[in-house]
Amino acid sequence: MGPGDIDFIAALDKLLFGVDAWPRSMFVQELEHPETRRYVIAEVPDADGGSTAVGYAGLMCVPPTGDIQTIGVLPDYEGRGIARAMMDELITEAAKRGATEVMLEVSAVNPRAQRLYERYGFSHIHTRRKYYRDGSDGLVMHLSLPAPDAPTTAKDHP
Repeated sequence: MGPGDIDFIAALDKLLFGVDAWPRSMFVQELEHPETRRYVIAEVPDADGGSTAVGYAGLMCVPPTGDIQTIGVLPDYEGRGIARAMMDELITEAAKRGATEVMLEVSAVNPRAQRLYERYGFSHIHTRRKYYRDGSDGLVMHLSLPAPDAPTTAKDHP
C-alpha cells in the first residue's frame, strides 16, 4: 500500500466498518512508520488488462508481538480467498520481523472473520465488552508463531 491507495482504503474502511472506520489521517500516519508497519492491497485482474483493488490489510510489528491492525475485502469479493492471502502475507511478515506471537481483535458479531482466524490457530483470549460504537464486544485473539522456518498459513489449518 502506498499514499496513492489511501483514498480507496479510507472509503472501503467506511463501507465495511461504518462508525468504527478509521479516519483517512490514520492510514496516512500508519504509512509513515514502515519500520513497524506493513500494509498490503489485494488486487484482482480487470477486463481492461489492469487490476482493481478489492481489499487491504495492515500489520504493526514490534517484536515479540505482531498485531493485525485491520483487514477488509469488498463484499462482492468475499469468499474468494483474498482475506486468506492477505493474512498469509501479514503473518509471514510478522515472523520475518521477529514476532513470536500475533494478536488481533474482531467484532463478536462477525462470525465469518472469527472462523477465518480460528483456521490459522488464533484463540480467543479476552473480551472487551461493548468495545465498538455499535455496542458489540471486541474479541481479542492470539496466535503463537511457529519456528521462523515454518510460517503458519490457512492451508495448515483445515
